[in-house]
Amino acid sequence: MSRLEQLIQQLCPDGVEYKKLNEVVEIRRGVRVVRSQLSSIGEYPVYQNSLTPLGYYEKYNVNADTTFVIVAGAAGEIGYSTVDFWAADDCFYFEGGKTICSKFIYYVLTKNKHLLLSKVRKASVPRLSRVAIEQIIVPFPPLEIQREIVRILDHFTELTTELTEELTARKKQYEYYRDALLTFTDTTPLAILGEVAVVTKLAGFEFTKYVKYSDSGNTIALRGLNVKNGRLDLTDVKYIDASDFSKLTRSKLHVGDMLFTYVGTIGQVALIDAEDKYYLAPNVALIRSVDKRLNPQYMRYYFQSNNFWKTQINKLLQSSSMQNIPMEKIRKFVIPLPSPEEQNHIVSILDKFDALCNDQTSGLPAEIAARQKQYEYYRDKLLTFPERKKEG
Repeated sequence: MSRLEQLIQQLCPDGVEYKKLNEVVEIRRGVRVVRSQLSSIGEYPVYQNSLTPLGYYEKYNVNADTTFVIVAGAAGEIGYSTVDFWAADDCFYFEGGKTICSKFIYYVLTKNKHLLLSKVRKASVPRLSRVAIEQIIVPFPPLEIQREIVRILDHFTELTTELTEELTARKKQYEYYRDALLTFTDTTPLAILGEVAVVTKLAGFEFTKYVKYSDSGNTIALRGLNVKNGRLDLTDVKYIDASDFSKLTRSKLHVGDMLFTYVGTIGQVALIDAEDKYYLAPNVALIRSVDKRLNPQYMRYYFQSNNFWKTQINKLLQSSSMQNIPMEKIRKFVIPLPSPEEQNHIVSILDKFDALCNDQTSGLPAEIAARQKQYEYYRDKLLTFPERKKEG
């Protein structure tokens, strides 16, 4: 029997009370400060409309180890500060006295975050009312049980934090080796992209005229939001199975084709990894290698390198007020062309780093996601108690 089970048997074998949050803690609103009063560094972070500090202030109004909720902007986000901080007027914080552990309230609220988010009033500035927070129903076990649950859940979050820190370090290592491998001598041959690859896009009318979107199917129209961090992101897709494909031959994508976002979020790339599955939507460029000297995987990595961004992408963006890159400019990108053998060698090394840092099925992101699911499972289980029957 675990220590927690022993405590429950000992202290609340018949269940626990459930109460409204405002019956368990004092809910206090922060005090407004203006940005001109803040600095970019300092001792006391200021929380206003996000979990990212608005800045730093010379004073604090909330003690360390306190749970808080953002009620405007990123309304419904739940935070816990291990340091003294300043709560501004769009930050509500909780004081619980001697019978409540603040970190326990944090975990209870994260379990009920979906309820808070469902109460957010959607507007130009999303808002969460005090009443919505007050009415959240929470279990109220004895303090010793609260502390034991916090100890267990803290252990899970520490494991996730360690993995996240390792991922951050690995990404820095990956970036270092990528840039080192993709820095060449003056003797390396150079090519103009438009001479070794087809660079094209679709006009909106030639796509939308023949396309019928749906939320299910097998054939996907890839938009800019589906191209992220060197990979296809298929979390939000539109299917086009009912479309007239005979009119969409220019849109059909093939294995090895590279997508490049040239408007909005510029410079994101991804490679096509399957036949008869994807079509190009407007506002994304297709770059298709037509020269055996250019390995598409190598091209993808080169387009993500800091050297490429510094010498080509950033220069174009700085010289124009428009946040887009015309096709003729993309065709004029210069790309080093080491031997196919060297390109393959570079790809084989960077593939390993890329899988470790970005693969959602086998790399560190997959392990972090698994740890997060494990944490959420135990959090929800540990914070679910039988309700004690009221006397009389």
